[in-house]
Amino acid sequence: MKVIIASSFVPFVNGGGRFIVEWLEEKLLEYGHEVEKFYLPFNEQHDKLLENLLSYRLLDISNKSDRLITIRPPAHSIIHPNKVVWFIHHLRGYYDLAETKHTSVPDTGEGRAIRDALHRHDTMALKEARTVFTNSSVVGDRLKKYNGIASKTLFPPLLSPDRFYCGEPNDEIVSVCRLETHKRQHLFIEAMSYVKTPVKLRICGKSSGGTYEQKLQQLAHTQNVEDKVHFDFGWISEKDKIKYVSNSLACVYAPEDEDSYGYPTLEAAAAEKPTLTTWDAGGTLEFIRDGENGLITEPSPQDIAEGFDKLYLDQNKTKQMGQAAADTVRNLNITWDHVIESLLNH
Repeated sequence: MKVIIASSFVPFVNGGGRFIVEWLEEKLLEYGHEVEKFYLPFNEQHDKLLENLLSYRLLDISNKSDRLITIRPPAHSIIHPNKVVWFIHHLRGYYDLAETKHTSVPDTGEGRAIRDALHRHDTMALKEARTVFTNSSVVGDRLKKYNGIASKTLFPPLLSPDRFYCGEPNDEIVSVCRLETHKRQHLFIEAMSYVKTPVKLRICGKSSGGTYEQKLQQLAHTQNVEDKVHFDFGWISEKDKIKYVSNSLACVYAPEDEDSYGYPTLEAAAAEKPTLTTWDAGGTLEFIRDGENGLITEPSPQDIAEGFDKLYLDQNKTKQMGQAAADTVRNLNITWDHVIESLLNH
């Protein structure tokens, strides 16, 4: 089958939105399909939004492939007779975050009109799809609420989970994730001032601007926990990531109201390590069950610290939760076989 994968992108920013496209392309090729990948630049600022949507809408590839798979919005705007959408999030500043500090849309008549126009456009374009999949039920619920669109949850797998292994645990809780305020690595550092065990914290990742990295370093200094926190700033190698995660005590991933369970959660499970998250972390709660395959705490430094100590003090329980996390991946059928069959046969 000839397949086009289309997605928007932000230059020089890596993350889950890129990985899902790159890995899907690699797997489709591995399964014997012809693949053309389109990354389309997009500016979601309110004064550029409508003309950007129009440029996507005017892109005519309707007779260029047997199937179009769209990923990051607004790629679903593209017209194709066999369009399947794997929807990973809205342009959230115009949806659930529209009236919060995370939006860039002015609360004016013009701003609200642009927001309403986007809602109508998204609903129209999504209704054209043969099937709409989402990467989590959290995103599926938002689609139903804001656009009246029914969807099916299709969890994205790791590219090569077998590269991870269950090593002998050290004393580190590991965070491997893009460094941004809403990913809340600052909470983990603050927690280290409350821990009562010899547990350590390793933070790996890169921020889009660099200022958050500086804030994290300064926070470790002011909290007097520099001897308990190790920073690996930048995009670490896959080899190092696998080593840190596979030999960790456990992992931590607690973004604020995240769209999905996040690749860090799957990477930990692939290494049979549990993940600590928080009750307000969004999609992670579709995977993690408190006390079964990970820990869920309140999003406070004190509660996170208590969770870190639990992981350290009862390492037999920690090991059991890690094994259960690996079982959860199998139970949820988070595999490329399932993904490819779903995207090409619906």
